[in-house]
Amino acid sequence: MKYNPPEIESRWQKYWEPKRFYQAEDFSKKKKFYVLIEFPYPSGEGLHVGHCRSYSAMDAIARKKRMEGYNVLYPIGWDAFGLPTENYAIRTGIHPRVATDQNVANFKRQLKSLGLSFDWSREIDTTDPKYYKWTQWIFLKLFEKGLAYQAEIPINWCPSCKIGLADEEVIEGRHERCGEKVIRKKLRQWMIKITEYANRLIEDLKKVDYLEKIKTQQINWIGKSFGTEVNFKIENSNEVVKIFTTRIDTIFGVTAIVLAPENPLIENFKEKVENWEEVEKYIKEAEQKTEFERTQLEKIRTGVPLKGAFAINPANGEKVSVWVSDYVIGTYGGGAVMVVPAHDKRDYDFAKKYDLEIREVIAGENISKGVFVDYGKLVNSGQFNGLTSKEAIEKITDWLKKRGLGKKSVQYKLRDWVFSRQHYWGEPIPIIHCQKCGAVPVPEKDLPIELPYVEKYQPTKTGESPLAAIPEWANTKCPKCGGPAKRETDTMPNWAGSNWYYLAYILLGNQKSKIKNQKDIWDKKKIKYWMPVDWYNGGMEHTTLHLLYSRFIYKFLYDIKIAPAPEPYQKRTSHGIVLAEDGRKMSKSFGNIINPDDTIKQYGADTLRVYEMFMGPFDQAIAWNTQGVKGVFRFLNRVWKLQEKIKNQKSKIKNTNQNSKLDRLLHKTIKKVSEDLENCKFNTAVSALMILTNELEKQEKISLNHYSKFLILLAPFAPHITEELWRQLGPASTKSSAGKHQDSIHDEKWPKYDSELIKEEMITLIIQVNGRVRDKIEVEVNISEEKAKELVISSKKVQKWISGKEIKKVIFVPRKLINIVI
Repeated sequence: MKYNPPEIESRWQKYWEPKRFYQAEDFSKKKKFYVLIEFPYPSGEGLHVGHCRSYSAMDAIARKKRMEGYNVLYPIGWDAFGLPTENYAIRTGIHPRVATDQNVANFKRQLKSLGLSFDWSREIDTTDPKYYKWTQWIFLKLFEKGLAYQAEIPINWCPSCKIGLADEEVIEGRHERCGEKVIRKKLRQWMIKITEYANRLIEDLKKVDYLEKIKTQQINWIGKSFGTEVNFKIENSNEVVKIFTTRIDTIFGVTAIVLAPENPLIENFKEKVENWEEVEKYIKEAEQKTEFERTQLEKIRTGVPLKGAFAINPANGEKVSVWVSDYVIGTYGGGAVMVVPAHDKRDYDFAKKYDLEIREVIAGENISKGVFVDYGKLVNSGQFNGLTSKEAIEKITDWLKKRGLGKKSVQYKLRDWVFSRQHYWGEPIPIIHCQKCGAVPVPEKDLPIELPYVEKYQPTKTGESPLAAIPEWANTKCPKCGGPAKRETDTMPNWAGSNWYYLAYILLGNQKSKIKNQKDIWDKKKIKYWMPVDWYNGGMEHTTLHLLYSRFIYKFLYDIKIAPAPEPYQKRTSHGIVLAEDGRKMSKSFGNIINPDDTIKQYGADTLRVYEMFMGPFDQAIAWNTQGVKGVFRFLNRVWKLQEKIKNQKSKIKNTNQNSKLDRLLHKTIKKVSEDLENCKFNTAVSALMILTNELEKQEKISLNHYSKFLILLAPFAPHITEELWRQLGPASTKSSAGKHQDSIHDEKWPKYDSELIKEEMITLIIQVNGRVRDKIEVEVNISEEKAKELVISSKKVQKWISGKEIKKVIFVPRKLINIVI
């Protein structure tokens, strides 16, 4: 019978689904294991081979864990709100609701064609009102605790999509979704105080098993800095400019201070500044630049002096000029910096351009282009001369504190999360605006506030959400006073629904695949049983977006006694992207997109799955290779043909040396595959299975025991072909009674290796003469000293060094080396 993937895969998928093979059980007596993938955004383009890489790998983990006796939860759902679907709808003219339903149906078909062992009974959709009711509920709790607020601030604005963006959504000055250059725009926005959790988001990384590069990326993004907050008084006024610096040891070298264009103090100088029109013009120009443009190290520094305004250096009482410059950012360090040109590259460039004094106050050897930026010894610094930088930072800070001019401080680069979006396809924010009562939360009993169906969902020219143009929806009554009021018309960002979806699988999913409209979903027993997620895999690009946001929300739920612990994910790994065959990122414009449907149709889902795991190290970007796909298909065909070599156990195969060798290889493979799966080394696990296949092919006959264990090891990678071959086998070695393999291979126990059989038979013995390596030979692992000496002395390479010499001593270290002393 020829290997026929389409027939086999379709048949087994139809068999598994109605039997609910992969449903997890709440409160099972088995030990739980929760494995999670980032649920897909159902775009119009459909599933791509990048999705398949992560999903297939985590499916292999889920299948292995089930075979090890765990109660495994491997759920799936749809992160379906947000800008990509809205943009797709605008481009195609298909309403976002219709487009989402169509895209979900297509994604679902594609995922099922891969034979992934998802628990479909817990399927969720962030656009279902019964789901986003609880997204809105979380927002209300944030508002209740003072963590959600409104503020008029300069934000990142995408002129193409006509919405505001969080800092995390801007990559090198461009919108990470559409690529449009971002500008700055002042708008009244809903903000979430993620900054309140900044320190905990760093400290609690010690409690989890994340890849170090993931921890580092989060820590760097949050950007915790220890330093000093120092007060520069403005001459002849009550104004004080507070500046945060990590290098207070350089304060005697300050020759100016610079304010960010958005620093509100500038407005207070209006009456005393002689060149106000010039300052105002510069500020307006700066508002149009992105933060990326303003903070590039190689940019030419520009600025305008506030003529007539001077600050007093608290260290020495000197007057220094006050400037405004766009290289200073308003949301970090108080929106002001002290200019120390001799010890900061940016300050040096600024000082050279505007002829400011450059004064050395830290002495050292590693001066680069007139600037010494390292730590050293203080000079020209009054009573602190001669101190090291480290000593001076402590002493100067204490000195300033005693005089009421400074104190120790901690600052973070992390900003509060911009939560408003001026678009249609998102969760309505459950707030009502009343002229008398202000911002009033929608009563919980009135949730969900459903998103109305509208014909015109395109962005408006006013910058408002399209919801603002629907008076019958926007106009309402104030829940507090009963007077006329308006609903909030901004919607939530596309990260809102994904902040708690890992809990939604536990709380909203049920055996009928429908989300119930429950009054209270927060079942603490279920949460305690399933959480934390044991293994979460996702893309590195989401480390400072979804991963950070969802950790924050879970910590908030912990604080309000919903969650049992402060961290949602115990383990986090990441996968590299799949590049096109030409080595570039897959793109329609390049015409290099690989559709998994085509690969499945030609070679089968098992081939695609195995290739995705075999193509290279899991955490690295790898280019697609059609020849590699064909190679995997040939490998599975060889596996298929091995069934011809099966020898029924009733006809005993003699335990020859060859079979002993096969036993050893089998048990080494069990160890290798088991460990590699746990360590995300999927490619080397597949390689080990290929090596075992080569050895099995050399056998005239294969025992049922060997073949059964081989199929079980392959099953997590290639579930269809192994299920088929398993059912075709004779009496099962694992069954007490004779008969066909009637039960699924995926219900079998994961094999354990015999530690005796994996011991090495041969080792490399190092040969030394007077302590210097002269040769290496392969010997039996337990070779005796006498036998080793005999072999060594007869070696031609060794004879060259010992011929005609007296052997004084032989030093033998078993399993390592032998040293001939002459």
